[in-house]
Amino acid sequence: MVQYTLAQSPEVILTVSGKDSPKAREEAMDKLVELMDEGQLPTQLLEGFSPQELIEVKEPEVDETSDDPVVEAVQILSSLANLKLKAERAREQALQIRAQIDILFTDQPTSEEEIANLKDAFKVLKVFALADRAYRQARAKAEEARTLLDKALQSPDI
Repeated sequence: MVQYTLAQSPEVILTVSGKDSPKAREEAMDKLVELMDEGQLPTQLLEGFSPQELIEVKEPEVDETSDDPVVEAVQILSSLANLKLKAERAREQALQIRAQIDILFTDQPTSEEEIANLKDAFKVLKVFALADRAYRQARAKAEEARTLLDKALQSPDI
């Protein structure tokens, strides 16, 4: 079973069978459309919402050593490293797109194609915003993990 949620409505959980795959995402989209048709979705989604925008909900892995706060601290720091890479990649893409936004503030006419490209670019900017927010939130939690790790490394009990 795989579960998905929406950035706009994290309380909405869409559960489908199987693992994360294009087919599973399509099934989740079908369920999402049903919720929208029934008026049960608390937010409005813009046209062009795609299965790739669904966020996979992952249950924390149960590990025999998860009771150990030092092991948990290392896992938190590892997660922070992954989030940092993702945020940096997304930032690079967002910086490339940033220049395109200036066409909205000129008096020069713009083509429908330019506007369509810009709308696609906004999706990339949204990915950046979400990745950056996740990194910043995880970084605050990782500060505590780093402190705990530092204390464990200084411990003479080994």
